[in-house]
Amino acid sequence: MSLKGKNALITGSSRGIGRGIALKLAQQGARVAVHYYQNEAAAKATLAKIRELGADGFLVQADVCRMEEVQRIFQRVKEEFGTLDIFVSNARTEAPTFYQPLMDITLDKWDTAVDSQAKAFLVGAREAAALMRDGGRIIAITYAPGGRFGSWQPWVAMGAGKAAMEVLCRYFAVALAPRGITVNALSPGWIEDSVLNSLPEAMQQTIRSWHQDGWTPMGRLGTPGDIGNAVALLCSEEAEWITGQLIDVDGGASLMDAHLPLSIQQVPTKAAEAA
Repeated sequence: MSLKGKNALITGSSRGIGRGIALKLAQQGARVAVHYYQNEAAAKATLAKIRELGADGFLVQADVCRMEEVQRIFQRVKEEFGTLDIFVSNARTEAPTFYQPLMDITLDKWDTAVDSQAKAFLVGAREAAALMRDGGRIIAITYAPGGRFGSWQPWVAMGAGKAAMEVLCRYFAVALAPRGITVNALSPGWIEDSVLNSLPEAMQQTIRSWHQDGWTPMGRLGTPGDIGNAVALLCSEEAEWITGQLIDVDGGASLMDAHLPLSIQQVPTKAAEAA
């Protein structure tokens, strides 16, 4: 599988999941536009790794909560690459800008979350399609549980924004199908070097133990590279018949029944095997 000659843009690709995606696509031969908001040093490090892999690219800074800046990202892509083959919408505003319970959340925090996800994807996908040759790929990185459930109360704004982005993927998939452009959403589970690392240490350890003990059947948290692999698969020619889908890339965590304790579900775990 090769992406040699392809041009890719990944928003939020200076670190974490975005960096994992950028490096995987570069490994397959794609040139990569590395977008960042504040951490220029991390973005430069990502670009350096891309070049070590034998690919190339450039840096672009922008705030995806501002639609004129989203449009400016694509103007830079046009200037640097001329055309675009892959657009991955991954950027997410930091938790303190939106993390507030339903009954308390302010409208400015709501707007920040929804603008950074649904509105940025609406504008970004349209801009990407205008630069794409037929057969392009558009992929949104979501978090499906945040929009499907209501229990994580302070995630309400981001959950709503992600859910709206997932719906937009289906509409864009239909609109762009005549050009052979596929549009899909990937929903990672808990991933190392992601939002997890911004949580208090005690909370991080609880989440890791919870999933390693069986709530993720594969027995571990994911890595940015796992998500990069899934994106690369969707960018391949062999994936041209897959569009409008929400795909969980979570080691099986989405298969678990939260209504029942693991002991009743009789899920095989590493601890049980070692006993």
